[in-house]
Amino acid sequence: MGDDRASVRSEPEPKPVLVAHTPPLAAFCNDRIHPLLDAIHGLRNLMVMEEGIHLPTIVVVGDQSSGKSSVLESLTGINLPRGQGTCTRVPLIMQLQDNPQADRPELYLDFNGKVVPTDEDNIAKAINDATDEIVRHGKGVSNAPLTLVIKKYGFPDLTMIDLPGITRVPVFGQPENIYEQISEMIMEYIRPEESIILNVLSATVDFSTCESIRMSQMVDKTGRRTLAVVTKADKAPEGLLEKVTADDVNVGLGYVCVRSRIGAETYEEARQEEAKLFDTHPLLCKIDKSIVGVPVLAQKLTQIQATIIAKYLPEIVKKINDKLDANLAELERMPNNLSSLEDATMAFMEIMGSGKESLKKVLLRGELDEYLDKKDMHCTARLVEMLNQYYNELQNYIEYNLTTNFLSEEIEVLEEAKGIGLPDVLPHTAFSFFLQRKMKAISRKLPSLVVRVWDYIEGVVIQALMQHSENYPQLQSSMKRAASSLIKKMKGKMMNRMMKIVEMEKLTDYTCNPEYLLERNKLMAQQDHFFNYYKSLSTIKIEGLGTVYPGHLRNHNHQLVRLAFHLKMRMTPYWKIALRRFVDTVALHLRFSVHNLVNKEMEKEIRRELSERGIKRMMEEKPEMAEKREKLNRNIKRLRESADVVAQFMNRIATDGDYNG
Repeated sequence: MGDDRASVRSEPEPKPVLVAHTPPLAAFCNDRIHPLLDAIHGLRNLMVMEEGIHLPTIVVVGDQSSGKSSVLESLTGINLPRGQGTCTRVPLIMQLQDNPQADRPELYLDFNGKVVPTDEDNIAKAINDATDEIVRHGKGVSNAPLTLVIKKYGFPDLTMIDLPGITRVPVFGQPENIYEQISEMIMEYIRPEESIILNVLSATVDFSTCESIRMSQMVDKTGRRTLAVVTKADKAPEGLLEKVTADDVNVGLGYVCVRSRIGAETYEEARQEEAKLFDTHPLLCKIDKSIVGVPVLAQKLTQIQATIIAKYLPEIVKKINDKLDANLAELERMPNNLSSLEDATMAFMEIMGSGKESLKKVLLRGELDEYLDKKDMHCTARLVEMLNQYYNELQNYIEYNLTTNFLSEEIEVLEEAKGIGLPDVLPHTAFSFFLQRKMKAISRKLPSLVVRVWDYIEGVVIQALMQHSENYPQLQSSMKRAASSLIKKMKGKMMNRMMKIVEMEKLTDYTCNPEYLLERNKLMAQQDHFFNYYKSLSTIKIEGLGTVYPGHLRNHNHQLVRLAFHLKMRMTPYWKIALRRFVDTVALHLRFSVHNLVNKEMEKEIRRELSERGIKRMMEEKPEMAEKREKLNRNIKRLRESADVVAQFMNRIATDGDYNG
């Protein structure tokens, strides 16, 4: 709160004396403002701001040497710290309260969780000592607040926050980034819509060059919540009227011009000299009396303060209730602090029960309500996609040369399977050998499917378990380990089971599906057409297979080609049935395995992994969880007390009648 006044006091100044003909500053206050201020003071004392709830506040800002200290001294009637450089290094919350019944003024400081009484003679030293204790190092600044409460007869009921004067050049041991530190602090306090900016400007400078004006314009472009007080009117009276009436810097709440106290003047004498100055000075007397003098400033501040409190109090009440509900809900979601093995076992059973229910929904029943926006958890759809992809891959892998190298594979098989027998009879060994070759292709593709499917299921299971055990992080590593171990076993079981199915298919070519004979007969009915033209045409269309290119067959024995055609027309419908049968079996076994996983195996495996010792670990609350619980309880206590403060105010208003400002 540095000031550039030339006069330096060498001895304590006399205390202000209130004379009969001059009304106290409190006379300009409406008695009905008191309940509003009491409510806000109560909320501020409860530190409700730490819950992100901004309170209506008058924030005092100004460039260094703007006369900010003089204005505050005139309003408070006490001597504030003086000196070179930045004297205010912390947010100084000044709570002024009129106290007509008190025999003498009551002053105390509140900071770092303690209250330090003081008096008018020692207040400057007490503020300096408290500031040093808060800042702790050098000449830097701190955002930790220092509250000064002054209860005194004749005071306006005002709460103001005085912030450090803005300086660009560090001096007297200040840190190099002092400007940035102070700027950040000021912006934090003036940014909320609930803040009224009291901008202290010196009459000796061009207002548009003031750093404090630039900052206030950044957050209050129209000036609707900015009030300017112009100091040192006696030192630069020329053009002051034009400056405050032109308003080139958008000060929406207007200007108040004041004269600073000089030398050994008492505060009462300074007020009388100020009134005389604006009455008799040839230039200053032209300024409208409604915007001059400290009493006018006090009146404007109290009126603005009451208006903004009345405006924002309903919103503050809503925010308090919303924050209280949110904190209570979050505390409710936290796990109970388990004190016995029985409690831990019950909590474990709840986790497993909710986890199993989620997995039944997504893996078995295909219900999406729990994970509407998470497509990776729409499990039945994803599993069907994997099975369909596997089926398509097998078809493409095995039938890639169906038309271009028509009957080539069959001729190769017949060449290897020929033996002593009639030349026009299709050897059964050829069909079996051909079938085994095709089934071998299935077995080569099977591992990738099994891995893909069970890796996906593992991710789903772990995600669901982690979600339902998030309040017990001490369990999660064991649950993950158990789930991964179980999935590995299930993966191996499925692989073994499917390979057995492959072996079964290799051993026996059988189907009772009537589609086999129907399709085979349709295909065989086209053999005469094929053999009549395969040597003369470049392409032949076979219904059920498409267009084939038989040119390469002209070099082969006719009887061999005929047997190859028979083999193809038998294998084609049978392979369709066998392939679908296998993929269907994979799907059924997968469904059965997932059912067992969710309903039986999962809980059993997790219990085996945890054992009684693991469940007991649930009673060991993690430090961060205990800290979170403690913080929530603190928040709830603060918010409930804040709600009580506001409720008392509302009750008072209900008793006394509606508040009209």
